[in-house]
Amino acid sequence: MSAPELPDLPIRTALPELLDAVARTGTAVLAAPPGTGKTTLAPLALAGLISPTSVPRRVLVAEPRRLATRAAATRIAAILGERPGGRVGYQIRGESKRSKDTRVEVVTTGVLLNRLLADPELPGVDLVVLDECHERHLETDTACAFLVEARQVLRPELGIVAASATADIALWTALLAGEGGPAPAVASEPMRHPVTMHWAPPRERLSAPDGMRVDHRFLAHVARTVEQALDADAGDALVFLPGAAEIRRVADQLRNLGVDIYPLHGSVSSAEQDRAMRRGDRRRVVLATDIAESSLTVPGVRIVVDAGLTRRPFVDHARGLPGLTTQYASRAAAGQRAGRAGREGPGAVWRCWSEAEHARRAAQPVPDVAGSDLTSFRLQAACWGTPVADLALPGQPPAGALEAAEATLLALGAMDSAGDATPRGRTLAKAGLHPRLARALVDGAARVGSTKAAEVTALLGMDGRGRGDDLLAAWRHLRSTRDRAWEQEVKRLRRSTPEVDRQVPDDEAAATVVALAFPERVAKRTGAQWRTVGGTGAVCAEGSALSGSEWLAIADADRSPGRAAALIRSAVPIDGELACELVGDATAERVGWDGERRDVSAREVRVLGAIEVAAKPLRQPDPELVRAALAEGLRREGLDLLRWSEDAKRLKDRMSFCRNTVGEPWPDVSDAALADGTDWLEPWWSRARKRADLERIPVAQALRNLLPWQANLDQTAPESLEVPSGRTARVDYSGEAPVLAVKLQEMFGAKDTPRIAGVAVLLHLLSPAGRPLAVTADLRSFWEGPYQQVRKEMRGRYPKHPWPEDPDSVAPTAKTNRRLAN
Repeated sequence: MSAPELPDLPIRTALPELLDAVARTGTAVLAAPPGTGKTTLAPLALAGLISPTSVPRRVLVAEPRRLATRAAATRIAAILGERPGGRVGYQIRGESKRSKDTRVEVVTTGVLLNRLLADPELPGVDLVVLDECHERHLETDTACAFLVEARQVLRPELGIVAASATADIALWTALLAGEGGPAPAVASEPMRHPVTMHWAPPRERLSAPDGMRVDHRFLAHVARTVEQALDADAGDALVFLPGAAEIRRVADQLRNLGVDIYPLHGSVSSAEQDRAMRRGDRRRVVLATDIAESSLTVPGVRIVVDAGLTRRPFVDHARGLPGLTTQYASRAAAGQRAGRAGREGPGAVWRCWSEAEHARRAAQPVPDVAGSDLTSFRLQAACWGTPVADLALPGQPPAGALEAAEATLLALGAMDSAGDATPRGRTLAKAGLHPRLARALVDGAARVGSTKAAEVTALLGMDGRGRGDDLLAAWRHLRSTRDRAWEQEVKRLRRSTPEVDRQVPDDEAAATVVALAFPERVAKRTGAQWRTVGGTGAVCAEGSALSGSEWLAIADADRSPGRAAALIRSAVPIDGELACELVGDATAERVGWDGERRDVSAREVRVLGAIEVAAKPLRQPDPELVRAALAEGLRREGLDLLRWSEDAKRLKDRMSFCRNTVGEPWPDVSDAALADGTDWLEPWWSRARKRADLERIPVAQALRNLLPWQANLDQTAPESLEVPSGRTARVDYSGEAPVLAVKLQEMFGAKDTPRIAGVAVLLHLLSPAGRPLAVTADLRSFWEGPYQQVRKEMRGRYPKHPWPEDPDSVAPTAKTNRRLAN
């Protein structure tokens, strides 16, 4: 067979160094910018198919994405003048093209992990290439850790090459280190085609991405930028957008440009993906997510328009709800995207943000391990048998996320308390699904039949965005349209489970499988929202067919950061009794404080996690629980739960004055101190069963129980004082200082201000009608100064009352002049 004619790509000059590194150490880190040929020529050289001096090998190339896997295999085979299935093959979930002659096989990292778990020695494989490792996909990180251990323990001759466009060289050379030190690093020159950079930020101030929301004005700006780029530059255009919804919106705005428009994202069929990857008769615009960021060369593309956004996963581990959030793409990701423009010739890149903003963006994307659901990873690690902390991972997973994953696996029966995989866990791992979906498939088959269990599980495993939130309708649509990708997955899943025939209606089957997969997302309507078993509120879109359902089994709900309720993306109505059976309800006695009724609530409730299914009054609640509920009410509602007579209020004020003025042994009777304990309310507190009982407690008597035996309250803080007129006036202790309100004429002859416990009393001097005239804590100064002004103003208003020029010249009195004369 004649040697193939190789494309003139920069990687060719680095291949001898790469082959030498692998021959010497068995490992290498290949750092090659986009378009240099690392994904295509390097595997062929390592397999000995294009380099006569290379050792013949069977090479496995692991790609993080299904589309990239098929596309890479097609391009590698084309270099040899073949189609996939001969010397170059591929395998993705549910699809395979390979033969006994296959020397280079391109697989997804998920397929690679399944093979490693089935047989860690990887028989028949001489070398593994981990492509695009810089993207830090969780499966790539995991595969690297397993391969390193397999090479150390089982197969020291197994070769490993980490290939990346923007690899962190030090990180990967250290991970692949052997006895001789770090793995050798091999670098390739970048493409020689020049790429012109255009910065095209919006002219108006736009809203930043919020959860899944992208400002529609920004998408309109992206569409205008595409039109501008097509006018200014030659070639087809590749446009990067964050998701399928944004692709549809921009596509609608480009319909009248006279070009062919192709969407490229995870939900489009293989046939549609293939059409997007082929040259056409007319100019093309390919609208893609970051699925086209690496490992792909879209033929004919000379223009890249980058919206600069990406979708990243996050998980609310406390409630088991996943979500997606829109973020600004990192500088490394933007560089990857820009590289698509210069693969076949000179190109142009149009970035929809400013150069100054670019400098402020993160240098690298956040690794998947930092924000993803770790349940699959943890089950894989358990099946592998090495503690997570001992795996050669590029980065350790967060402890909280790992604990949440372990809790899920324990609940599924997939892992034991020691962290080891159970036989059931190994069965679930072999399904090639998320453990939740594997459980739904296995347990669902026994309840609804293997066919319907496989069909609904296959649907749950697909990207359902854009299909509406009615899962039952989506299932029926897939059946009627005979969706090829879905049917292939159904066949694969049916092969992995025993044949079981059950005659169950579609709605019940769908609800059963969803509830088995996501029991914590079963939800019951409470007012305008649904409340899930996990305790999260959920809402559906306006006009949804789900809006009239009392119970839902939620398959997908997006809880964006900062939002209290999750938005239901996909769900199916479920019978309440079926939900209780599948999830497992419980009966409990609930005694607590009801904030709305402001009273003790004692009920026997039937609960489904955080959902209250039914309740009835509890006739004989535990007295200790009742007292705890009353104490909680006292802490939350405050002392207003008690009925405070005027005597009790005045007594509390007097005791508080003593505490603040004298200190010990006077007790702390502040609101916070009294609400924090209940001993002072005994013996009445122990007999209380409801709020009405608290209102009957004699608070004044309870307060007196706190008075120290050696203290004299009437002496330290007398309830009243005798004023010069001979009358007794009550002292008000409710303020910072004691207050004595007295008519001015009653203080004639008094020169010094009364004092209580050494504190000057604040005198409120009143008119004959009881209205305030003056406030003073220095009576002598008042007589000597302000009194004359008060006298001048008041003597005409109250002529029947004495207003002597000298207040010492008349006796203190509360009487008028006539009554004094008599």
